[in-house]
Amino acid sequence: MRILITGGAGFIGSHLCDRLLADGHHVIAMDNLSTGTVDNIAHLAGHERFLFIKHDVTNYIYIEGPLDAVLHLASLPSPVDYLNYPIQTLKVGALGTHKTLGLALAKRARYLLASTSEVYGDPLVHPQSEDYWGNVNPVGPRGVYDESKRFAEALTMAYHRYHGVDTRIARIFNTYGPRMRMDDGRVVPNFICQALRGEPLTVYDSGSRTRAFCYISDLVEGIVRLLHSDEVYPVNLGSQAEITILELAHKVLELTGSRSPIQFVVPSDARTADDPKIRCPDLSKARRVLGWEPKVSLEEGLRHTIEYFRRKLGQ
Repeated sequence: MRILITGGAGFIGSHLCDRLLADGHHVIAMDNLSTGTVDNIAHLAGHERFLFIKHDVTNYIYIEGPLDAVLHLASLPSPVDYLNYPIQTLKVGALGTHKTLGLALAKRARYLLASTSEVYGDPLVHPQSEDYWGNVNPVGPRGVYDESKRFAEALTMAYHRYHGVDTRIARIFNTYGPRMRMDDGRVVPNFICQALRGEPLTVYDSGSRTRAFCYISDLVEGIVRLLHSDEVYPVNLGSQAEITILELAHKVLELTGSRSPIQFVVPSDARTADDPKIRCPDLSKARRVLGWEPKVSLEEGLRHTIEYFRRKLGQ
């Protein structure tokens, strides 16, 4: 297959490039490098089946030749990014999805949208299954990201129903691993970098919020299976190993051997406004239609991620 991956220089996109190339496909990575970096794909330079195009997907996209699949991963998924760039976040969810769907229609290509667990908002149902419509504040600070993805899902289904585009929707839950940015703003790189630097681990409020963290290789396997499946409607991809943020902080301290203290912080900024108190996917559908569930334990995944950040910090 000849496959376009938008956001191909980002955290998840670059790992997906690696996997699809290893599977024998031709891969075009497209990224405007606003949050992605060529460091993530530098090892692919010169690969005969790999091409990188620097481009903003909110503008018209031209790709010469045929395409078999378009995977739309371009996004600003970190709270730091979508709070600093709210309009760009909405544009990549709306205009970027529109442009990539138009390309898939023109090329008669299969289309996969990387959506998010954020479409469920601060959920009133636990765990969250694909038939739950969510509890989202459309006018809150997080709404720029949540609603951009909800709109992207609606637009994807509209192209499927009206134009017959062969579509897939992956609802991605908290994912971590090598190639995350140190300044990403999400909890795993925050805690690891703080621990390795000997800084206090900053835990918001009491640390009682829960998340279920999925290692990157597991997520990529789920995305690839979804791409090759016949499932049109959304599928949750994530881990069900739910853990509190405070428990995660202790686990990072244990695995890094750091003596950093834990510092409880009462947030005063928009970063935690409407922050989900609980989050964990119902994976029944992924198991049924994809034969997929995560394999990498939190401890194993954290060890790989800690090693990556040690190298980045020159330790």
